[in-house]
Amino acid sequence: MQSIRVYLRQISLFMILAMALATTWSSTTVAGVVGTGEVLSEQRAEVDRQSLMSMLERQDVKEALSTMGVDQSELENRIQSLTPSELADFNNQLAEAPVGQDVVGVIVLFLLVFIITDMLCATNIFSFVNCIR
Repeated sequence: MQSIRVYLRQISLFMILAMALATTWSSTTVAGVVGTGEVLSEQRAEVDRQSLMSMLERQDVKEALSTMGVDQSELENRIQSLTPSELADFNNQLAEAPVGQDVVGVIVLFLLVFIITDMLCATNIFSFVNCIR
């Protein structure tokens, strides 16, 4: 009987140690659950980004940007930094724009976004825009 108690005591100490380690290990490596909506919005944002990037590859857009003095690489970096909601708003505005004016509308919208971010001191693209802070 005494040997069984010693044996059970050793087993219980081992089990306490194993449970403590498992609890500590699992609490530090638990990942958050990602919902379907989040995954779909991220994929939609990537599709929107790719469509804007392909629009920038058109020759008439390149010419319009160069005449306005906008650097295409800066514009591409800016598109990559847009949030999914900003991309969705931008694509909604593109969808509502008249067919013949989509290029001009895109350029004007990007310039407005750049001017607003310059005014908020987030960027310094245009020298004629003063920071409001």
